[in-house]
Amino acid sequence: MQRSRPIDTPNDFIERTSEPPRLHVRARLRELFAGREILVNLVRKELKVKYTASVLGTFWSLLNPVVFLAVFTFVVKILHSDIDDFPVFLLSGLLAWNLFSVSLNAGAQSVIANANLVKKVYFPREVLPLATVGVALVDFALQSLVFFAFMIVFGYGFVWRVLWLYPMAVVALLLLTTAVTLWVSALNVRYRDVQHLLSLGLLVWFWLTPIVYGAGPVHQSMLDFADGGVWAWAVYLCNPVTWVVSGFQGALYHSADAGTVLAPFTGAQLAIGLGAAIALSTLLLYVTWRAFFAMSGDFAEEL
Repeated sequence: MQRSRPIDTPNDFIERTSEPPRLHVRARLRELFAGREILVNLVRKELKVKYTASVLGTFWSLLNPVVFLAVFTFVVKILHSDIDDFPVFLLSGLLAWNLFSVSLNAGAQSVIANANLVKKVYFPREVLPLATVGVALVDFALQSLVFFAFMIVFGYGFVWRVLWLYPMAVVALLLLTTAVTLWVSALNVRYRDVQHLLSLGLLVWFWLTPIVYGAGPVHQSMLDFADGGVWAWAVYLCNPVTWVVSGFQGALYHSADAGTVLAPFTGAQLAIGLGAAIALSTLLLYVTWRAFFAMSGDFAEEL
């Protein structure tokens, strides 16, 4: 009698838990739109958990930039900085940075923190990191309202001819934040060291971005070098958050020293830079979304 032979199986067979092997953007967008109530409920839940049993409630979301402002204003006074209206200058960039950093830190933990949900219920996994961006966006909106009220009450006001840069900067910020948050949230499921590296990386990133200092003096210092100054400035501008923060500062900060403190760009040049940042962030979002999707089918096993 001839022995029966086992059926051969391909060596590259990969078992996936809940997702198709490839991302189809239109179909996935329709699925995310259909599950928008899940996203809204997750954002609402995170906000409730964040402020449950809190005496001050949403005031805590305003305390972070206020503490930053107090500390850095004190340091600036000690170091005799020449930046006029430093609170406006600092908060113009700091509020944008807070949205970015808070989203990344919370997003890195978003899938792991909802491990039970991921293992038991099917839903688009992108909802988890997107919810962390949504929570940070709510805080950003509240902080911005207080900041704008501060500018009006103290007579600083707005310059309407450059204020149109603000929505461009917001769009660039949200696209970049969403792209990087998707990437770190998926990567941290597989490599738990990512959350620790992220904290260090954001600390360095913060100081490489002109938030507590002006980009103008940095530009001038780099040009003072006989060799490589222009290239050093070009490398400095490769930081996409620099363009985002410069967009916020260009739209909101208009003190007498703005020409020397801010990045040496006209409104049109900033618009071009923000447009490039939006385009590149959109491309990055597509790449990181595909990476997230490729790994998301194995989340249940890895958790």
